[in-house]
Amino acid sequence: MAGSSNSAPVSSIHTSSETGRLLPSATKCNSKEIDLDVSLPSPYSKSYLFELVITDKTHYRRFLYISLTLAFVVLALGLVPHFLPQNNRHHGHSKNLTLALNQAITFFDAQKSGSYPTNSPISFRGSSGLQDGNSSNIHADLVGGFYDSGNNIKFTFPAAYTITLLSWSVVEYHRKYADIGELEHIKDVIKWGSDYLLKVFVPPTAKSDPSLLYSQVGSAGNDTKNQVPNDINCWQRPEDMRYKRPVSVCNETASDLAGEIVAALSAASIVFKQENEYSQRLIKKAEQICEITAKEDRIHRAITYTTIDACGGEARKFYGSSGYKDELVWAATWLFFATGNHAFLDYATTNFAAAADDETTTDKGIFYWNNKLAANAVLFTRLRFFRDLGFPYEKALGLSTNMTDQLMCSYLSKQNFNRTPGGLILLSPGTGGPLQFAATASFLSKLYNDYLTLLRRSSWNCTNDGFSLEMLQSFSTSQINYILGDNPRKMSYMVGFGDHYPTHVHHRSASIPWDGQYHSCAEGDRWLHSQDRNPNILLGAMVAGPDQFDDFSDEREKTWFTEPSIAGNAGLVAALIAHHDPPRSSASNGPNLGLDIVGIFEKVHLDS
Repeated sequence: MAGSSNSAPVSSIHTSSETGRLLPSATKCNSKEIDLDVSLPSPYSKSYLFELVITDKTHYRRFLYISLTLAFVVLALGLVPHFLPQNNRHHGHSKNLTLALNQAITFFDAQKSGSYPTNSPISFRGSSGLQDGNSSNIHADLVGGFYDSGNNIKFTFPAAYTITLLSWSVVEYHRKYADIGELEHIKDVIKWGSDYLLKVFVPPTAKSDPSLLYSQVGSAGNDTKNQVPNDINCWQRPEDMRYKRPVSVCNETASDLAGEIVAALSAASIVFKQENEYSQRLIKKAEQICEITAKEDRIHRAITYTTIDACGGEARKFYGSSGYKDELVWAATWLFFATGNHAFLDYATTNFAAAADDETTTDKGIFYWNNKLAANAVLFTRLRFFRDLGFPYEKALGLSTNMTDQLMCSYLSKQNFNRTPGGLILLSPGTGGPLQFAATASFLSKLYNDYLTLLRRSSWNCTNDGFSLEMLQSFSTSQINYILGDNPRKMSYMVGFGDHYPTHVHHRSASIPWDGQYHSCAEGDRWLHSQDRNPNILLGAMVAGPDQFDDFSDEREKTWFTEPSIAGNAGLVAALIAHHDPPRSSASNGPNLGLDIVGIFEKVHLDS
């Protein structure tokens, strides 16, 4: 288990009074110089003459040639490893992370709804949901987006989180994506999502009208009496859907939903900053939502996505938000990076402490679709480390740095979170699906490790212990390796990776043959309950994962083991790119980590 009691030595640190950053201490250990050039008396007289008599010059020359050749070979073998690429040899990865990353991104291609692209790497999917939004209760264009998991529902809240997280990974590590040829692939996935998010907000047409936020397309209703088919009780490919797909609607008082959409559009605008027109379109929509939500927030602060009877619909059963303050801070933070407008940073830093106070006990230290506080602390710490803006942000940014340090300590300490016997961290043991939480913990810890490496910090203190970057690196790597097969079952929990992975994934498209035939709900039930393997490989899908004892049941009907989700895979993609070897060439004079430190600050200025 990472974070044993045998703590590594902790180097001292001091605080710069000008910026408040933590810097390496100027003190050095005193040491005596030792002269290693020591002359020992020879047992032989220096004037002793060794006489060699060579009887066969041919053999002697041959002996010299062979000896010199062998010496050269031995020397070459010793030197070759020093001239080969040394990309993070100490990280301990024996996995093909390029292949894993390609597959993990490909999962999103299998989740696409709408007019399906002809160049998709997925052969068992086609166009679907082409009438989404054009239902009896709503007439809107809601074609596109992603199906959430193994069902055919589109949930806006986790989809927006997914786009925020994927965009963040590109903002940080776009050089790595480009180096392995996956940058355009991941940008295509992000744009597919951001295009849909542009549709889900409708501003008021008149002063008296409310704005609209579409929170869900599809139904999970349980009409057992009339047996009305819907996206839960009908096991059917999305291409075969014939039943009605109602739309759930919220207004601007759903601050958590609005906030996550703003964060997603803002983060995506940085990803597409080279495509100025599209980037500005994303920013404009984000600012529009933010402005309307901020006005209503003063009146409806107690009303959240989960408590409005008319808002969210069945989404509350699947993705019930526990609060809205973290999403509003999250939104303002990303909007600040996207625009450079300090008014957004003012809001984010002013309300950060309140959001921390509002965090539920069960969510502390967890970064996922419902809680953004830990991730926001890392973003604020990034700002403090590399673009310190000084007054009046010192208090909030200092709080975030302390919170981030304690977060990393919690990952490594035995006292905060339990582990499975095989080493998987259990961040939310009561909710199931542990892999999604482990993946984001792996991403945040590796990202923070990279930040500290660039600052040339080797360790930091916790309440009772000190931890080193090597320990943090070991933890973050261990979680990814566990997901990819280094676990007691020797099973890769990402479909298609390795020789042993789940083959009965809870997923409609993967479990029904792509045979050109229409399959009804009744026919689909046969595949749901079949013991056969899925006929289609859902490449790159990370399933929910094992239980707290490392046990796993590869059964289609056991969703708590075998169902994937776009939110879970977003964390996996972020963790994989963070752990991937950096590009072989780098313009940076510091450590080559493949990290773009300055790109996120392009619009951030001290005099704004």
